[in-house]
Amino acid sequence: MRIAYFDCPSGAAGDMIMGALVDAGAPFEALRGELAKLRLSGFTLERREVMKSAFRATKVEVHVHGEGHAHDERQEGHSHPHRNLHSILDLIASSGLRPAVKAGAARIFTRLAEAEARVHGTSVEEVHFHEVGAVDAIVDVTGACIGLDLLGVDAVHCSALPVGGGFVTGAHGRMPIPGPGTAELLKGFPVVDTGVRRELVTPTGAAILTTLSVSAGAMPPMTVEAVGYGAGTMDLETPNVIRVFLGQAGQSRGRETIVQVETTVDDMQPQLWETVMERLFEAGALDVYLTPVTMKKSRPGIVLTALCAPEKVTDLSRVLFEESPTIGVRWTAYQRERLDRETVTLATAYGPVPFKVSRLGGRVLTATPEFDEIRRIAKEKGLPAREVLDQARADGRRLLGP
Repeated sequence: MRIAYFDCPSGAAGDMIMGALVDAGAPFEALRGELAKLRLSGFTLERREVMKSAFRATKVEVHVHGEGHAHDERQEGHSHPHRNLHSILDLIASSGLRPAVKAGAARIFTRLAEAEARVHGTSVEEVHFHEVGAVDAIVDVTGACIGLDLLGVDAVHCSALPVGGGFVTGAHGRMPIPGPGTAELLKGFPVVDTGVRRELVTPTGAAILTTLSVSAGAMPPMTVEAVGYGAGTMDLETPNVIRVFLGQAGQSRGRETIVQVETTVDDMQPQLWETVMERLFEAGALDVYLTPVTMKKSRPGIVLTALCAPEKVTDLSRVLFEESPTIGVRWTAYQRERLDRETVTLATAYGPVPFKVSRLGGRVLTATPEFDEIRRIAKEKGLPAREVLDQARADGRRLLGP
């Protein structure tokens, strides 16, 4: 598996990500040719080498015709045409780009729309993009997905992101850094404060990395094959670059970031928990469980805990606010290591049964029959479920080996 790890010591922006991918080996002319498939007029793409302190890096710029400036997501107060999510998704869907590129770009812009809708108290359909919906940002988002595809990247990983500080002026006036949309996108993602009072992570940069990354934090085990440096626009005390490490995943491929979402409730009818749990799983929860606790004044209560990918925090929080009387939800990001796993169907004495199989270095460690299927077979044949389960486990061990 080929992976990319983005190291972001001084932040992230869409143009920096494109520059790093080109510097790491994504052919620039191929990138430009793929972007032409968007059938999006009014821009040209330029590549050049620059020095950022002691670092040589690649600067990729989007020149938007008729607006009199090169692309700089951090520039204050520049004006772009407004677009809604539907028009951007239509533009991507009708292009001649590869399906994986289309899917990645659509996911990124959908998350941008969801973040904007939440912070402005409106619906996704009513969101009109400003900076992030302009020609340059559409090119940045799509270009990042194209670059990863050209390099054959199967999975993206990322370091913690420095949030920056101070204020920036945008389409909604003067706002603290990170802006509300960027802050929403960073939910469940590890961040650090390096003391720099500038906008280090732009909305587009945050959307690309938090949407595509399967883990965040430390670099995963990998054999490095190439390193690319993408230049930013600012001059800082530290080099304003993002770098990407490309290589083959090491043996420990199951390292990832998950988020533990929790809320504590003491005034809910017990029958309603089943609906809450069902909706949480539908919203993307990896696991959900309830823990009885004793609260203040000795009141009995319940702590609901749900595990999910970082990008699902908002969805799970919405379910908890809608389906329970809670008035607050908390979450914490954790690193976890998990075994390689797959679902296989094995022929047992009672017919085909799906098994969850986990492996370590290719060796089978566990093989667990799907209990819903065990229960169905037991009911159909009039047998104790325990007997069917024991037989299926024995058959699984025989077929998969020790």
